[in-house]
Amino acid sequence: MAAVTAPGRRYAYVGPPELRRTVVDGAGGRVIRSAADLEGEPERDGGTAADDGGEPFTHVVGRDGLLRLAPRRSEHVACAEGQDVLGAGEISFRRTPGGPQVHEVSNQSTGYRPDPDSWPTVAAALDRAGIARPDGFTHALVFRRCEGRGEHNVVREAVCVFRDDDLPPDWNMAASRQPQPHGVPRISA
Repeated sequence: MAAVTAPGRRYAYVGPPELRRTVVDGAGGRVIRSAADLEGEPERDGGTAADDGGEPFTHVVGRDGLLRLAPRRSEHVACAEGQDVLGAGEISFRRTPGGPQVHEVSNQSTGYRPDPDSWPTVAAALDRAGIARPDGFTHALVFRRCEGRGEHNVVREAVCVFRDDDLPPDWNMAASRQPQPHGVPRISA
């Protein structure tokens, strides 16, 4: 079956270049095509994806619309094999009599910094795999780049923590005038 590009904004990797250089072809996240794919591989995952109370996983939705999982301490860019993604964050599951379901899911990825509007793509990947899910991110982050300084912010208030400049209302992480040192976004309080 040929790969189909799923709808949605593509998010390019905007994190530290040194992390991108560590990506190994063929060593990306485990593709989840069905709920059955959440079982197994304990030596790789440190448990199965459907374990209750376990540590969340790093997740990405590839350009093919498929969910990929890697251990939480993995970099999103490694999970995506260095490719653009349609969504990224962290996810955890719990077992139910009807099968595994998403317990928590976020867009928390400082490497891709996806907007909360990436949810429909994440939801579609979960639906495609037959995994029960919430109606939206259980934890959503808003990332913006300060136009004046080029600093990356996790928005709690719509003001750049470095200059008191207003942050733009629309996602603007794709192009950066000044790369953020060490690729770590600042959190505005």
